[in-house]
Amino acid sequence: MDYIYAAEFQADPDDGYIVTFPDVPEAITQGDNLADARASAVDALGMALRGYLAKGLPLPAPAASGKGLHAIPVDARTALKLAVIEAFNAAGISKVEFARRLGKPETEPYRILDPDHPTKLPLLETALTALGKEIVISVRNAA
Repeated sequence: MDYIYAAEFQADPDDGYIVTFPDVPEAITQGDNLADARASAVDALGMALRGYLAKGLPLPAPAASGKGLHAIPVDARTALKLAVIEAFNAAGISKVEFARRLGKPETEPYRILDPDHPTKLPLLETALTALGKEIVISVRNAA
């Protein structure tokens, strides 16, 4: 899955910009200028999506598109964390089985699957591989 969501930037009458996401209504933020609003949008989007998974809810599909909407990617570390949690949920395995596949103690999956626990990149890569997924990196020009 590509973790890129459409955002709407609206000029704030009091100065700056307000950013909302049609597909993720919980993600609302603002910025003093477009660059600040965009950086805040990335943070707000990641936080909102982690909140979905923390509550046991599926992530909303990024479906919105159209004039006036801007693509906002989830930051890389959060995207990998979201991908691990989604892959684990789809695999239908226990945390004990996940730990076995990782070659880690049975407590490790609890940290890896906690949306707010900072997990290092090598472990996220290993976890995705253990779940039958691969990471594909794409770099593009910034908006």
